[in-house]
This record gives sequence, C-alpha cells and structure tokens, in this order.
Amino acid sequence: MPFTKRTASIALSLSLLLALALAGGLWGSLRTDHAPATPVVLLDGNTRAGAAVAGQVTLVNFWATSCSVCIAEMPQMVQLFNTYRGKGFATVAVAMAYDPPASVIRYSESRQIPFDVVIDNTGSVARAWGGVEATPTSFLVNRQGVIVQRFVGAPDFAELAKSIEKLLSEG
Repeated sequence: MPFTKRTASIALSLSLLLALALAGGLWGSLRTDHAPATPVVLLDGNTRAGAAVAGQVTLVNFWATSCSVCIAEMPQMVQLFNTYRGKGFATVAVAMAYDPPASVIRYSESRQIPFDVVIDNTGSVARAWGGVEATPTSFLVNRQGVIVQRFVGAPDFAELAKSIEKLLSEG
C-alpha cells in the first residue's frame, strides 16, 4: 500500500488516539480520591471541616444503631482506636441520617465510645463520601487526606490493623 497523505493522516490520528488512551489510563491510575471536606458536627457540638482528621491516619466508619453488624463490630473499632490512639490515628463514627439522634447519643454514651461520633442528619456526609448507603462502610484515610481503602461490611480487623501500622510508619 503506497504511503499517501490520507494514509499519513489516518496513521497520525490513530497514533494520537493511542497516546490519549494511554495518557488517560495513566492519569486514572495516578488519580487519588481525597477525603471530602464536608463540615461535620460532633456529638459534643463542635464542628470540623471534614470527617477525616487532618494530619492523622483516620478510620471513618458509617454506621447505624439499627445495624446488627455495626453494633457487633463496634467493640473491635474501640479496641483498634485504643491500640493506636496517641500515635497519629483517629476514628470517626458517622451515624446515618435515618438513625434517630437520641439512639446514637444513648448508644455512644452508654458504651463510652472513646472516639468522635457524628450524626449525619441531612445525609450530606454520606453523599460526599460517594453516596454511602450500606452499613457498615468504612474508609481508611492516610495523613495526606487520601482514601487508601474502603470496606463495605465488617473489615478483617487483623488486616486493617496491618494497614494502619503501615500508614503510621510512613509518617
């Protein structure tokens, strides 16, 4: 086949499409999902710019008092928090919009939950975190505010602890 202007144009077009496709794939693999900075109100009435704690490895857990898996995993969440507290680790429990605030307060106080608890009255926090609907859903966020893991359902707590230790060691 002779090399004509038309052939050259087609070859150039295909080369450009291939380059764009490769660049798009590379861009997608380099893309990071940052924890949203949607304002949250803690049970104590204080507000914060987002659920993730700036400069700390943070486990953000969406839960509900009506969720049996959430209630079953809460003692492990507390144990995990107590193991790594003071080492640059934070846990934030975000109660879903359908969870009655009185139930969240009663549960949190009666169990003496040692970490921050947020009531997402409007559902804006769950929407900002990708439209969380299933509980429990948890996100592990590094010190730079990048979501590094997402768990739907109860996580494997031994594996989660390893991930936390790795992130804490990265400084």
